[in-house]
Amino acid sequence: MQRTARLALALPLFVSASIYAQITVTQPIPAKATIQIDASKSAGAEIPRTIFGSFLEPIGNSTYNGLWAEILQNPSLEAGMWSAGNVGWMLREEPQLARASELGLPLPWEPLNYGQGNRYELRYGHAANTWRSLVIIGVPGQPTGIRQRVYLPVHRTLDYTGSFYARHLSGPAGLTVSIRPRNGSEVLASAHVDAASTDWAKYSFDLHVPEGKLHRLDPADFVLELEGDERVEVDEFSLMPADALDGLDPDEVAMAKAMETPLVRFGGNFTSGYHWRDGIGPRNKRVSMLNVAWGIPEYNTFGTDEFLHFCDLIGADPQFALNLGSGTPEEAADWVKYINEHWKKHSGLTWELGNELWGNWNTGWPTLEQLAARTLAYSNAIHAVDPQAKLIATGQDADNYEKWNATQLANPAGTFDYLSTHFVVTNTDTRTPHASNDFITEAAFALPLGLETRLKAMQQQINQNPAFRDKAHIAFTEWLFIGNRPGTPSFTNMGGAIDTGGFFNMLMRNSSIVPISDMTGIMEFAGIWKKRSQVYAAPGYYVFRMYSSAHASRPVSVEASSGSYSVQNGVGRIPDIPNVPYLDVVAALNDAGDALNVFVVNRSLNTDIPASIHVAGFASDGKAEVETLRGDSIADENSEDDPEHVVPVQTGDRVTGGAMEHVFPHESVTRIVLRRK
Repeated sequence: MQRTARLALALPLFVSASIYAQITVTQPIPAKATIQIDASKSAGAEIPRTIFGSFLEPIGNSTYNGLWAEILQNPSLEAGMWSAGNVGWMLREEPQLARASELGLPLPWEPLNYGQGNRYELRYGHAANTWRSLVIIGVPGQPTGIRQRVYLPVHRTLDYTGSFYARHLSGPAGLTVSIRPRNGSEVLASAHVDAASTDWAKYSFDLHVPEGKLHRLDPADFVLELEGDERVEVDEFSLMPADALDGLDPDEVAMAKAMETPLVRFGGNFTSGYHWRDGIGPRNKRVSMLNVAWGIPEYNTFGTDEFLHFCDLIGADPQFALNLGSGTPEEAADWVKYINEHWKKHSGLTWELGNELWGNWNTGWPTLEQLAARTLAYSNAIHAVDPQAKLIATGQDADNYEKWNATQLANPAGTFDYLSTHFVVTNTDTRTPHASNDFITEAAFALPLGLETRLKAMQQQINQNPAFRDKAHIAFTEWLFIGNRPGTPSFTNMGGAIDTGGFFNMLMRNSSIVPISDMTGIMEFAGIWKKRSQVYAAPGYYVFRMYSSAHASRPVSVEASSGSYSVQNGVGRIPDIPNVPYLDVVAALNDAGDALNVFVVNRSLNTDIPASIHVAGFASDGKAEVETLRGDSIADENSEDDPEHVVPVQTGDRVTGGAMEHVFPHESVTRIVLRRK
């Protein structure tokens, strides 16, 4: 169907006539598009694997209650683990926790029996872990104890291991841990422990849930129960699936490995307040504290060694963001040395000098006058312990970088190898108020093309400085597309997957100036999610996997004629973007040259586009492997209830004499693979 120009907004009287939202069809979609590929002609520099990097930050449930397989929250029974806003959210979700808190129990623990009133006392200063422990005072003839709502991955394993610390005070010494249905009395699995030591001692247990007693997504209670009038002080609990990979969730590890990401960035807003020594050493001695950046607990049980283990399991290199906020150059250099000693695969890792230092939400952010000197001090300290280190200095976002980046470029040659940029953009923030969903969608789909122009200008600024010309490039260490309105593209839905495909096509065309890129994120956002112990992926995850697993490294010539549109007064960060092709096409050979990959994003909202594809310079075996990601709507998402609602579909086409026909569904991402004859 041919597209026609349309206004996406009926202007209210009070809006200036100069502010209007418009999609202009600059070239209508033809009855049949053409795609001409010449595999004998290079289309630019080799595409490095590192543009398919990813990003992990302890935010939401990405690490704790996510990749880290620990099932319990606040296992050390501490205070101040959540910001006031997050506490408010917890109480709205579980109002009964307000009463539990009045009884002296730390969030989100509850009494086994609310009717018993106050049988609890918090103790400070001599805990087994961190600062606080809990005394439980038994009631003769009544079950007394504590519990916490949990979700167990019973669809994967029925066996669980755990531990806790206890100090016997008086009365009987028997303790029972169990799994029960949520708010129920039936005991599904239990273990009895004789906790007679009057000094802190660690007690371990195993639990087996009978098959069929709990179902996927069912809530349960983890319970610790006393005997009679026993009094006991407890601290530092743990409950893990028995199949955890040294603390890591095996489902999340498997899905992360399938991404074939070569690089995982450990960074984000928490970086400016993170001190790496808090996250090493015996796990049961690491201190729990508030993650100030996100108002959630930082248990420090997932630290440097655990992150390196994760990278090793999935075959990725680590990329650490260093603390240039509350940290010191010496602390950063010591961390570099520690990591190099523990990551023995190779030297010359890439380190990021801070995260979004231009933002006052980062602890200890530098002023513009402090920036260059702070960057240089850290650079010198790191190069002193690792002369091969590759350094990413903090740059500004691609739409507002000139002054900040100029300050960084005042540093001596060799201070850094890359300037970072981020683009975490809200698609629904358009220049025009009251824009329609269709307009927002088409403007969002155009953003990678707008970014392409900005990145070239950013590299041009770098090249104007002789000290960095052809020596420093751009590292896109965070990118994410957010929609705050139902029916518009966002990282969790199919519309966000279209954004992801367009972004990767842009990166493949510009990898000579942007050789490093980290998608937000490998966990949560456009990546892997875990809710109620069910692991699943956003649609964007599958787009990432389609591109990264292709190992397409040698871009070749492509000419496509599919129609185009232009955007005016679109997303505020980059509002005007001309000549956006409906079919965005990139083709590249793999290293061996025996597979030709064709990546196609169809941005049209309602037109399936048939295309004639002609390939020169590559003799195929006559078969085309086709993988397509699409949904019934751009609002389609995966969830814990329906974890595979949007997944790629594999089909095949015939190739005759270097030609094939294919229909690209509207709002879709397609990868076509031709194998050499």
